[in-house]
Amino acid sequence: MRYDLKGKRAVVCGSTQGIGLGCALEMAELGAEIILLARNETSLQRTLGQLSTAAGQQHRMVCADLSQPQAAAAALTSYLADSSPVHILINNTGGPPAGLAVDARPEDFLAAYQSHLITAQLLVLAVLPGMKAQQYGRIMNIISSSVLTPIAGLGVSNTTRGAVANWGKTLAAELAPFGITVNNILPGAIDTTRLRSLFLKKAELRGKSAEQVASDRMNAIPMKRFGTIQEIGAVVAFLATPAAAFVSGVNLPVDGAQAAVQY
Repeated sequence: MRYDLKGKRAVVCGSTQGIGLGCALEMAELGAEIILLARNETSLQRTLGQLSTAAGQQHRMVCADLSQPQAAAAALTSYLADSSPVHILINNTGGPPAGLAVDARPEDFLAAYQSHLITAQLLVLAVLPGMKAQQYGRIMNIISSSVLTPIAGLGVSNTTRGAVANWGKTLAAELAPFGITVNNILPGAIDTTRLRSLFLKKAELRGKSAEQVASDRMNAIPMKRFGTIQEIGAVVAFLATPAAAFVSGVNLPVDGAQAAVQY
């Protein structure tokens, strides 16, 4: 069984911070050539310098806004036209703003679907011909533990994440004959800027300090700590390897056993 990614090329969306960065770092450590995809050129340049090149990789970047599906797909397609095929696609986009579903406007749902589901679909279509030609593909969707049970105060996010999860499982069955796997990663409480911003929002609503909200959340996790971006990245990196060729169509919680007691 091969547990390395030497000779493999991976597109990682939202890869300059948070979970996307963790995925890029861990796959680079296993030898993959990383194509960073995010909207801030300065951040992309900085992140390139953080990636391991121990296996002689030459990492690249594509500057595109994932909230603009057509433009993002066009940017990646243009890059791939003069490049080798991609083996791995990590769909990862920042979550929609917090708020109750009953307070959301139709345009809030439409914007979230555009950034998450539609962008992911178009990026898959951009890399799919190369994956089929190689009979090797790994598509992973970074979603949320809300796929298992909705999270209070994240109405638009809960709705959108559920749609992406079922889209991913549908693709898994459709693409299996081509040697392409599709899996959904469901992070729990991972120590990111996004998590901290949600704590601030909840603190305002509950009349508590952000520190108390964070402490309450941590105490609800059986491991009594938050996860790290590297721990999500390590799971993604394994699923990207040849060793994980028979794992597909899975909603995989990475949450410190939270799902074992909450659902």
